[in-house]
Amino acid sequence: MSLRDFQRPDARLVDELREVAKCYSASCVFADVQKRGGVMHSGMKPIFRGKAIGPALTIRLSPGDLQDPLAALHVAKPGDVVVVDAGGETETSVFGGLMGSLFQNRGVAGAIIDGACRDTDELRDLGFIVFSRAVTARGTHTMFSGRKDDYELNVPVQCGGIVVSPGDIIVADEIGVTVIPSADLEVVLVAAREQAEREEATRRRIREGRTFEQLLEEFGRI
Repeated sequence: MSLRDFQRPDARLVDELREVAKCYSASCVFADVQKRGGVMHSGMKPIFRGKAIGPALTIRLSPGDLQDPLAALHVAKPGDVVVVDAGGETETSVFGGLMGSLFQNRGVAGAIIDGACRDTDELRDLGFIVFSRAVTARGTHTMFSGRKDDYELNVPVQCGGIVVSPGDIIVADEIGVTVIPSADLEVVLVAAREQAEREEATRRRIREGRTFEQLLEEFGRI
């Protein structure tokens, strides 16, 4: 299988988005401003608390014959988030601690796996954030079969019920995973910044003792 890189969004916009995403509940903010869109299934959870924010580097594995997604290392760049379509398989891990170390060395921000992972103790000690449907001790056939060529790299994939194209932006935190289409990034970023600032202003008013009626009058929503 030939390697296939992808066009990443403007680095300035991605940096601005990461700054906005320092807010509380970033995945919620970016979902709200997309009219509740782009949210992966609730089963996609982090194995420990943290955030993974950056352009999606996608890889689709072969259903029923899963292998390790190591091919993504060839094109991974700092700040990328690896998005693995493992067909929702929860009984075969496609990502573990040693793999996390390799991706971390490439500067990858994290991994989102529509499937399972393992070695959560090692990943936690590394501080490499992984989101997955499940955790299991059972690994892939790769270590025994030696086959490492049955995959599609940087193509649109299904992950957590959402179609993710290479270069889309992932905003993942302890609450969930929200996807921003790359073509919408600039518009969504402006709206998210306004939303985050409005929520922070609301928090200040609550600390000041404002009632919910006063908050509705000022902000129009809670």
